[in-house]
Amino acid sequence: MKGGMEARAERAARTRQVLLLWVFLGVSGAGAEPLRYFVAEETERGTFLANLANDLRLGAGELAARGSRIVSDQNTGFLLLNPLTGDLLLGEKLDREELCGPTEPCVLPFQVLLEKPFQIFRAELWVRDINDHSPVFLEREIPLKILESTAPGAAFLLERAQDSDVGTNNLRNYTISANTYFHINVHDRGEGNLYPELVLDRVLDREELPELRLTLTALDGGSPPRSGTALVRILVLDINDNAPAFVQSLYSVQVPENSPVGSLVAAVSARDLDAGSNGEIVYSFFYATERILKTFQINPTSGSLHLKTELNYEEMQNYTLTIQAQDGGGLSGKCTVVVQVTDINDNAPELLLSSLMTSVPENSAETIVAVFKIRDKDSGNNAKMACSIQDDLPFLLKPSVENFYTLVTRRLLDREATAEYNITITVTDMGTPRLKTQHNITVLVSDVNDNAPAFTQTSYTLFIPENNSPALHIGSVSATDRDAGANAQVTYSLLQPQDPSLPLDSLVSINADNGHLFALRALDFEALQAFEFLVGATDRGSPALSSQALVRVQVLDANDNAPFVLYPLQNGSAPCTELVPRAAEPGYLVSKVVAVDSDSGQNAWLSYQLLKATEPGLFSVWAHNGEVRTARLLSERDAAKHRLLLLVKDSGEPPLSVSVTLHVLLVDGFSQPYLPLPEVGADGAQTDPLTVYLVIALASVSSLFLFSVLAFIGVRLCRRSRSGLVGGYSVPEAQFPGHLVDVSGTGTLSQSYQYEVCLKGGSGTTSEFKFLKPIISNVQFQSTGRGVEEYPAFQSDLGF
Repeated sequence: MKGGMEARAERAARTRQVLLLWVFLGVSGAGAEPLRYFVAEETERGTFLANLANDLRLGAGELAARGSRIVSDQNTGFLLLNPLTGDLLLGEKLDREELCGPTEPCVLPFQVLLEKPFQIFRAELWVRDINDHSPVFLEREIPLKILESTAPGAAFLLERAQDSDVGTNNLRNYTISANTYFHINVHDRGEGNLYPELVLDRVLDREELPELRLTLTALDGGSPPRSGTALVRILVLDINDNAPAFVQSLYSVQVPENSPVGSLVAAVSARDLDAGSNGEIVYSFFYATERILKTFQINPTSGSLHLKTELNYEEMQNYTLTIQAQDGGGLSGKCTVVVQVTDINDNAPELLLSSLMTSVPENSAETIVAVFKIRDKDSGNNAKMACSIQDDLPFLLKPSVENFYTLVTRRLLDREATAEYNITITVTDMGTPRLKTQHNITVLVSDVNDNAPAFTQTSYTLFIPENNSPALHIGSVSATDRDAGANAQVTYSLLQPQDPSLPLDSLVSINADNGHLFALRALDFEALQAFEFLVGATDRGSPALSSQALVRVQVLDANDNAPFVLYPLQNGSAPCTELVPRAAEPGYLVSKVVAVDSDSGQNAWLSYQLLKATEPGLFSVWAHNGEVRTARLLSERDAAKHRLLLLVKDSGEPPLSVSVTLHVLLVDGFSQPYLPLPEVGADGAQTDPLTVYLVIALASVSSLFLFSVLAFIGVRLCRRSRSGLVGGYSVPEAQFPGHLVDVSGTGTLSQSYQYEVCLKGGSGTTSEFKFLKPIISNVQFQSTGRGVEEYPAFQSDLGF
């Protein structure tokens, strides 16, 4: 029942402590002093501590607007901040002994960080101890040997109890169970270390009482107090009149914290003047703490002190050890060893990142990218630090209070030049050797629409064959934008042409997404050979940026027009007939086929070919100019009527052609009237052989007569030539009659000719044939040639 009452009293006391939260909870004074808040350990999570907004003299909601946060070296969430209300809450249950150990007061520093604008407030959370640990003896049984000759008043120092609590909750008193031989004195050696001392009240008699068992009780100062017990086992020994004595009562050594396990720390030595077992000395720790026992070990025979584990200056800087030398008779001597741990630079600096902006707009200047704190657990020069980043970056480190730094942009960034920065923050201490820590931060540069789309070419030339199918893809334009995201998405459009008569909307269209150009209808090279227009490229940024390029479209000619014959006309009327004198020399120009082609280039290059003739080998056609000439001398055996079938063909793919029919009449002179030629058989031969013979005979007689006449005329002409009449005859300058066709400069004819191209029909069955008369500007008669005078009929027709 007594234990239950004590437990209820203890819970009631703890509840009062949690509810009161110390009346002194709040902030410290203004100026450089930090804000102070108090809380008892083991307080429940979520307990309200204070209103931080009121303590910082900030308005309602200002903490949230300024981006407030709690930053601490412990990197734990032992505090919670509600930025909307400004309430500071306890984030977790705190164990003062785990956080601070024997250190009193237990202070947890933290910082209140405001980002907009950047500001830091220092604060401290003081954790108050509660009586949650009972005193504990490391050894449950304390052996003690006392000579029976020991005089009353002799004191024996006992092992002290350990209490993790501090202050009033720490160890306060010792008691011993009721007996007639001993009582307890309590000694305070400072820093709250209380040691029990057993004092002999009367002489012991080993024969009467060889062993005595007493209960040692340790009490703390809590309310209600807690206690712990140990058994003191006293053995009464025979007389041993010399106790061991140490050479030095105090040993002071310095040990580097990086000393390996097993290293010699110190060597203590004691002497005993007794002999035998009373002179044999055993070394051991006396009332050593648990930390000492884990860290050091002593050789019981030699007294050498060695490291049991590695030292850490950052955890413990000094150790005070009491070493006991006890002989076989139970007498002992004691000395103190003070071990001072010296610091070495064995801790690299640390970087605690508080805030990081992973994306920075490229048009923003003096932007805080990151906020961080640096620290080093070493001391002295080993804890002095320097912070730096790469020199070639547009960022700058600015130091702040309490080893805080801000990483800010040095100038405006350009995403198109560099879209991502890998920043290495290097923290170096000043120790020997120097240690450093590197922390990598990746900062992305977000895009703004500061680049207009750029075409890959300032102008494009596209080719499209005529007679194309509608919706034919004729080419593409392409523009790129150095921006990113929507700022780099390009749409294409046709701009209004400068020529208002150009029906651009009915000619081409453009795909707004990829810049593909399409022909909307079939184009005709003969109607439209080329046209040009502007294409625009616009991004989707805000505001949108655009550019333009010139597009030239050239229509390629297709061979879609057959040659057209200008002469001789092939219109179904009375056919034109060419007269050729039988006396014509080889190469005599019979006629010229004149044709044109509406196409261009190679598609308009014409060639001429003789397909069929009444008498093969008599006539030939020049392939390039269409001139029909005699291929050899004419003879009386040659038929008088000839029909030539010619082919006019262009050079396109595939080639197109047209056929031309030409009628030729061989005559002896030009005075007789001639009828239109009837159709000649395919072989050109007369059906009656007798008629052929008669014609040959008549032609021979006529030829002899004509030769005589021509010789006479030639003599007369030679005489006239001496009097200046050898020159040519000029054609009177007058408008040509309507039935003549001007083919000057047409086709490939090398000279200018004008022909009368049809027969003059009459009402009778015999129509007068009008010979195709070349109008020659200057006719030269050579001495061996035949003059006009030889052909009186020809003279009458020309009007001489």
